[in-house]
Amino acid sequence: MSGRPTAPAGPPARADESRTRFAHRLWPARESGIVVALGLLVLVTAVDNPAFLSPQSLRDLVLGAAVLVVLAVGQTAVIISRNIDLSVGAVLGLAAFATGKLLSSAPGTPTAVVVLVGTGLGAVCGAVNGALVAAARVPALVITLGTLYAFRGVDHSWARGQQVNASDLPRSFLALGTRTVLGVPVLAVIALVVTLVVGFYLRSYRSGRELYAIGSEPDAARLSGIAVGRRVFTSFVLCGALAGLAGVLYAARFGTVDATAGTGIELQVVAAAVVGGVAIFGGSGSVHGAALGALLLTTIGSSLAVLRINPFWQQAAVGGLILAAIGLDRLLAVRAANRLRGRSSHGA
Repeated sequence: MSGRPTAPAGPPARADESRTRFAHRLWPARESGIVVALGLLVLVTAVDNPAFLSPQSLRDLVLGAAVLVVLAVGQTAVIISRNIDLSVGAVLGLAAFATGKLLSSAPGTPTAVVVLVGTGLGAVCGAVNGALVAAARVPALVITLGTLYAFRGVDHSWARGQQVNASDLPRSFLALGTRTVLGVPVLAVIALVVTLVVGFYLRSYRSGRELYAIGSEPDAARLSGIAVGRRVFTSFVLCGALAGLAGVLYAARFGTVDATAGTGIELQVVAAAVVGGVAIFGGSGSVHGAALGALLLTTIGSSLAVLRINPFWQQAAVGGLILAAIGLDRLLAVRAANRLRGRSSHGA
């Protein structure tokens, strides 16, 4: 008698594939809804203050969203696999401080080398997260909450109250945070390239598509022959690498860096992904939606300031958007399940 698990893997895999296709057809509508909401928000703000649409104001807006977009794109790869990485803020802070220390001690270091060092440091932190999640089989929420404090502790121990100032950094590196290409900030161009590359990977490569299968139903994915542990590990490494890159961009934008850089930003990152249509339960969503979610959250903050509204309402609005997104995710999941049951009954 054969002990191979291939027989029971067929129906779950087909059902999972049908559910994934159904969900993916709905995400363009979700992303279109974000674009509409973003447009309405900009319109209302511009009516109250036309200067909100000035070229400088728009440049500041996309510049402010660039770091959050890069972080949200990396977080999306992890959430899709039915995990979460709460350590991205600490990884950003560690990479940002490492960038500042490297450039202050060796000002002649090429910017490309600095980017590689920051991204590599983030990838190492992501590998630690991925290895712990895969080996310990403990929920990623618990693991990355622990590594959040561990990485932040390393950062504080290294910094020892020191601060890297803009005057300590070479002008060529600081120009990365202010330079534009055809009027578009370089940081925004980098964020766009990251979004397009990771989106292409998740959509076009087998290892990327398998993250969706893992998030939809891990057991079925495992029975189908997918290396679940390896794919989850890869998603954490990708998320960590992009958090490291975001740390380099953070240092270039703000110039002044200390051990508190990125504190609390992990919640904004998760919010951007969820608001952008990435299902917190895994299995669906896109990096493009997450990027739009990051831009929407940044615009909300800028708009409320222009409209002279209490900042408390920014937090309330973000909370409301998260609850609405999660509620919509559950509604779509129920509709997908009902459609699958309907097809099964007709097939019988």
